[in-house]
Amino acid sequence: MSASGARRGLPVIAVTGMAFEARIARGPGVEAVYAARADWLERALTEAIARGCSGIVSFGTAGGLADDLHSGALLIADTVCGPFGPLHTDADWSARIVDAFAGTTVERLARCGIVAGVQAPVQSEADKRSLNRTTGALVVDMESHVAGAIVAARGLPFAVCRAVVDSAWRTLPPAATAGLRDDGTTAIGPILRELMRQPSQLGTLLRLAGDARAAKTTLVQARHAMSIAHALSFD
Repeated sequence: MSASGARRGLPVIAVTGMAFEARIARGPGVEAVYAARADWLERALTEAIARGCSGIVSFGTAGGLADDLHSGALLIADTVCGPFGPLHTDADWSARIVDAFAGTTVERLARCGIVAGVQAPVQSEADKRSLNRTTGALVVDMESHVAGAIVAARGLPFAVCRAVVDSAWRTLPPAATAGLRDDGTTAIGPILRELMRQPSQLGTLLRLAGDARAAKTTLVQARHAMSIAHALSFD
C-alpha cells in the first residue's frame, strides 16, 4: 500500500493558536490542537500525529504584513519562513483548498504567498513593515512554523490557511495580548487591568475587535467551503 493509501480514512489535524480557532476548524474528519505556547503546541501536535493523521493544516488568524491585505483577507501559504528556515507547503493540497473557494464569498478574499513564523507577537506597524521587507511575507503567525517543522520531519502533507486580523498599519495596544493564556484561551481580567492602566487603548481595542470579527467570519466561511469541496480529506 502506498503512503497516501495508508493515510486514507485518517483525520486531518488543524493546528491553531487559540481555542476559538480550533472550534471553527474541528469537524468530521478534522481534529484540532491548539496552544499559544510553542512547546505546548508542539507536544499536542506530536501526540495527535502519533494517533494517526493524513495531513496537517495550520488554520486560524494572522497579522497582516502587506498594505493591500485588510482584515478578513485570507492567505493560503506556499511557504513558511521562520526560525527553522523556509518550509514549503504541499502544492497539490494548497491548490485544492484554493479551488474550494471558487464561486464563494471567500474567493475574492483569498491570496497565495508567504507566511512568516515568529515566536512572539509582532505588534507595531514598524516591526510589521520590517518583517515584510526582509521576508516578503504577506502575513505573520506563531504556529505555522511549529507545525511545518514537525510535518517536514514526518513527510506528511502540509497546508496553511490564515485570515488577517490586524492590518499592516495597525499597531496593537498592550491590552490586545494581555489576556492570552499559554493554553490558547483568553482571560478578561488582565485585559481590564491593562485598560485601567491606560484607558486610551480602548478605541484601538474596539477597532481591533471589529477586525477580529471580520477574520472570524472569513474563517467560518472558508471552513464551510473546504468541507463542501472535501478539501480537508484525502479519501
